[in-house]
Amino acid sequence: MADATGPREADPHDLSTAQLTERLASQVSALVRTEISNAVGEVKTKGTRVGIGVGVSGAGFMLVYLGVGALIATAILGLATALAPWLAALIVSLVVLAIGGLLGAVGAARAKSAAPPVPADTAESVRRDVQAVKGTVR
Repeated sequence: MADATGPREADPHDLSTAQLTERLASQVSALVRTEISNAVGEVKTKGTRVGIGVGVSGAGFMLVYLGVGALIATAILGLATALAPWLAALIVSLVVLAIGGLLGAVGAARAKSAAPPVPADTAESVRRDVQAVKGTVR
């Protein structure tokens, strides 16, 4: 029967087992399509944000890299006023290598402990859907 708001669904108590099974299959299929669509949208949004962030960060890191190179050259030239130029270059190079190794180790440890970029909102929604279906089936 239809009214001004659209067709009304039959009362589940009035439906046969075959009709209920058909309705369940239809609803589960629609739910799965919706959840997949939500997951794709969430991953696209996160990917776009990450891409923009990486691009801006890359430009910033390039400028920092060039600045650090200039500072290293300045340190070598400054130390060369008191020591032989080759010794000044060796001392500054060893300090830079030590700092770089330390930063690399810290960065690797942080990257290893980072959470994977999963669509967390959609995963939680799917968990709730499964629990709801389990509760209804019982």
